[in-house]
Amino acid sequence: MGYVAVRGGSEAVARAEELVECLRLLGGSTPLRLPQIRDQLRHAVSRAMHEGALYAPLLAAPAIKQAEGDSIEAAFLLRAYRTTLPRVMASLPVSGREMFCLRRISASFKDIPGGQMLGPATDYLIRLLQPALAHEDVRAVIAAAERYAALVEAGKPQPGAWGRFPKVTEYMRQEQMIVDVPAEPAHEEPFDITREPLTFPCPRSARLQAMAQADTGSLMSLAYSSTRGYGDAHPTLVELRYGYLPVQVAHPLTGEPVTIGEIEATEAEIASKAHSVTSHAEPPRFNVGYGFAFGQSELKVMSMAILDSVLTQARAGSLAGESGPAADEEFVLLHTDGIEASGFVAHYKLPHYVTFAAALSVLDRAREHRAQRQSRLGQLVDQALPSDAR
Repeated sequence: MGYVAVRGGSEAVARAEELVECLRLLGGSTPLRLPQIRDQLRHAVSRAMHEGALYAPLLAAPAIKQAEGDSIEAAFLLRAYRTTLPRVMASLPVSGREMFCLRRISASFKDIPGGQMLGPATDYLIRLLQPALAHEDVRAVIAAAERYAALVEAGKPQPGAWGRFPKVTEYMRQEQMIVDVPAEPAHEEPFDITREPLTFPCPRSARLQAMAQADTGSLMSLAYSSTRGYGDAHPTLVELRYGYLPVQVAHPLTGEPVTIGEIEATEAEIASKAHSVTSHAEPPRFNVGYGFAFGQSELKVMSMAILDSVLTQARAGSLAGESGPAADEEFVLLHTDGIEASGFVAHYKLPHYVTFAAALSVLDRAREHRAQRQSRLGQLVDQALPSDAR
């Protein structure tokens, strides 16, 4: 692909950047402060972090502000910044059972160990625009804090049981309802897509990493396609958790696990209606899919879990996942990264004078060839007609 170097346009580019900044502030409203973005635009911050593959709420807020709310641009800024950071050490594996849950629901069972916790959700409300939000002030902030404190105090259970629950999939696995998670070789480290390019077929750890930083809308579209009929996925939500997950590292001297902080995260596990049978000696079981993302990102993790289940079954050659675009691992993983996709589409705004000139040359030759062909056909027709019919 040919490009023409643009010369003498540096001043125009600088003025264009200034114009962007002017338009952002031209309305005269008070500039957004970063704590406001972090606290009041939680879902935008969550999306920037998981698609940018960097858990950093204090960096996601300025990225959203700089991108003027463009989620893909904000994720791009975070991912670009991530490449400048040194790798200090790796954290230890952690299970979702260690999550301090603010929300925990199951659509598979009404009664689950520890009970259902609706937590922060609008799933059960009539979604209407709230004009009262236009009149919020500091008093509303104080009132919200008081209401939250009262809710926590009223719903606080016995000491030691607050926020942590057993996993529903563990019970289902004990009862042999679901298949075991596909295991990777014990001697191999999890695949790192930031250091190694994807090759297909890829290990499940690479697939989950790729989907964890994929565009939410792209994952949702493919998952929807499989459940709607372009595939045969019939998922049921086993458990969805949202809360705070501890981050642990090994002490450099003793090797003991040390908790260094926590991250806000969401995880989902689904069971597929289609049975997966790897051996005739084994009873049929439900397949399982897993999704994980930073922040409260429920649509993302559910879509990810559905696709994980479909791709796992497609790899195994079982009934669910033999058809539809969501069953093609290469198609899914290479076309759901919003940053990669937006970069490729947006690059068409750059000068393509050489390639378009070549296309014009091909068009001119095609037109000339067509005109010559029609002229020859006309001559042949004239020669074939009798003289009195000419």
